[in-house]
Amino acid sequence: MGLTASLLAVDAGNSKTDVAVVTADGEVLATARGGAFRPPAVGVERAVAALAEAVTRAFAAAGVTSVEHVSACLANADLPVEEEQLAAALGARAWGTSVDVRNDTFALLRAGVDEPLGVAVVCGAGVNCVGMRPDGRTARFPAIGRLSGDWGGGWGLAEEALWHAARAEDGRGEPTELARTLPAHFGLGSMYALIEALHLRRIEPVRRHELTPVLFATAAGGDPLARAVVDRQADEVVAMATVALTRLDLLAEETPVLLGGSVLAARHPQLDDRIRQLLTSRAPKAVPRVVTARPVLGAALLGLDRAGASPGAHTRVRAHFAA
Repeated sequence: MGLTASLLAVDAGNSKTDVAVVTADGEVLATARGGAFRPPAVGVERAVAALAEAVTRAFAAAGVTSVEHVSACLANADLPVEEEQLAAALGARAWGTSVDVRNDTFALLRAGVDEPLGVAVVCGAGVNCVGMRPDGRTARFPAIGRLSGDWGGGWGLAEEALWHAARAEDGRGEPTELARTLPAHFGLGSMYALIEALHLRRIEPVRRHELTPVLFATAAGGDPLARAVVDRQADEVVAMATVALTRLDLLAEETPVLLGGSVLAARHPQLDDRIRQLLTSRAPKAVPRVVTARPVLGAALLGLDRAGASPGAHTRVRAHFAA
């Protein structure tokens, strides 16, 4: 029999996975990083098997073979039924006596607050929002794309930019510099050439995400249509945050609104300023701020919350990830 630590914290996202082995008093024994966690693309079992590689390395570095509890914040755990499926798959690995699975947006939220109170909006590859109160109440959205009413995120912004640029070039839409800047990013002279290259996979579809920074640069240059797309993303972020605050009866009290994910963490001035302006008018008590802490910290704090750990344990684990 090996040693048993207190907590395995997992933050598994669409691009990378972070895990940490933590003691009951908040000491971080080991960390490890793994690849993307994408159950919709590869299936639950293969996704968890890929996660296992990072967990195995972290356990070995910590000198343990299991923990008391697994606190896992996972991308693509968007519905309660998906959380249940993933919790069962993690439980079958016997990494811990108990397992809690939440959407990874909860990790960002908990990482950014001193107590489990607030709202978080993530705008990375996609867009999502959650809220929580210390009494256990939560607010969340399905966040599975256009089917559930979502708009934006890095992929959505790139698609929107392509749509407007294509229509601008052939005359169906308003003129926009995007018709020049998007193909120019790939060394091409026209939207027709870019459409053909993407359709025939001479440019791999995964590279479309490179167009989101081009959209923001074009907007910063003053292009009206590009600026309108950026403004719409701000509107969506604030709409989600305001609904979550309303559901949790937090509109009337000072409440953190945490912003994270690659799009929001980049602090594009137009997007950042409009989000703050809209929050001032729609949720004046909201206190917006960008979270740059690693979300695995949030997964660890949620695990310590569940265990009733001391404030010192929370401080200790925060200090580790701040170092």
